Amino acid sequence: MNMNESRINYNDVRLSPHFKLREFLHLGKHPENFPTMQVVANLTFGCLMVLEPARLIAGPIIVTSGFRCEAVNRKVGGVRNSQHLTGQAADIHLADPSRFRQLVEFLKTCEYTDQLLTGSTWLHVSWTPFGTPRHFIRIGYYK
Repeated sequence: MNMNESRINYNDVRLSPHFKLREFLHLGKHPENFPTMQVVANLTFGCLMVLEPARLIAGPIIVTSGFRCEAVNRKVGGVRNSQHLTGQAADIHLADPSRFRQLVEFLKTCEYTDQLLTGSTWLHVSWTPFGTPRHFIRIGYYK
């Protein structure tokens, strides 16, 4: 653990009104998964511009995967260039699965959505704070 890691209480860092940094790190399962300040800034952008507006439409969102350091990304079988590595992606599902279609429809039209890949009840969404979003949409990508 480096000096910066020991000074930060990740449980207290709020990225937006409804999302905390700890939701995106899963340190209990992956204790090595420490973000840089740039990753925190990227996650904050995603929360404010994508996830908070999505929450207004579809209700509470549960983050199952957010930031992944390289070691965690390898462990979970993530792709080499995953946006999770930079804090620009989240895998999510809803507290109320009946609102999943509303969530998907919103994210398809959200100007900040870079990538949207859906399964039956969960999805992967990414954003790009420093470029033009690709709006790459694949419904039913995960079977």
